[in-house]
Amino acid sequence: MREKVQAVLDEIRPMLQRDRGDVELVDVTEDGEVKVKLVGACGCCPMSMVTLKDGIERMIKERVPEVKSVSQAH
Repeated sequence: MREKVQAVLDEIRPMLQRDRGDVELVDVTEDGEVKVKLVGACGCCPMSMVTLKDGIERMIKERVPEVKSVSQAH
């Protein structure tokens, strides 16, 4: 599952990098919890939760149905 999630993040990454941000995969648990870290401009953007939930989480869950949630690692 980790490889599938990483492949989706690799697809998303160019969009984030255009805005001087990026995303790093921190963990994927056996029960479908994904933890990511938003970095660069995305790490301090007031819209980062929208990016995380409406963008990153939505795309990962569409392509990797076994993923239950995506959250920000602290």
